[in-house]
Amino acid sequence: MLVRASSFTVDLGEGGYLIGFTDGYEYPKEMPFGWRCGPATDASAVVLTTTDTGPLQLTVQVHDAPPAPETGAEWERAEEISLQADLPALYVATLEQGDILDAWPDDEPPLEFPFSSDGSNWMRMRLYCHADDPEPGIGDHGERHLVQLWPAPHTPPVHPDITEADRQARADYAADMASPVESYTATYTDTHDGEQD
Repeated sequence: MLVRASSFTVDLGEGGYLIGFTDGYEYPKEMPFGWRCGPATDASAVVLTTTDTGPLQLTVQVHDAPPAPETGAEWERAEEISLQADLPALYVATLEQGDILDAWPDDEPPLEFPFSSDGSNWMRMRLYCHADDPEPGIGDHGERHLVQLWPAPHTPPVHPDITEADRQARADYAADMASPVESYTATYTDTHDGEQD
């Protein structure tokens, strides 16, 4: 049964968004290329979007049991992952160029979840996505996401198969994240012998 829901617009940056039960944000060490979502930490997921820098309509539903699947052709195939709640409230943040910004609206009350009596605090997240314009790019693509959450034991994720190109993109991203910052800096030698006026 639906317990509570929240719907609002997220102004996306260049890398999708993070959603989960932690406010300890950092760039994911891996990106789920070929999927719409993947774990950023045990408590949060990174969601990849069609829209690169533009609006996204996000609806989050909290259920007390697994909801019936959404039917109809308007949604892409659903994906699911398990998240462990570090905090009782849900957080959303956008991945900007070199920054992570809180995206939960100030005028929207937080969605809070009671911790389970067994202390496991595992939640199941199901993600549905739709974009009027499915070609990735900047601007309004009529993109909307539906996130459904309910208490459930940790179970394996549900994702589509990925391609070899997706595997390569994941490996390239992981290699970039593993490279120290120093490898992106350059040293210049002053070769000007004269004095400036």
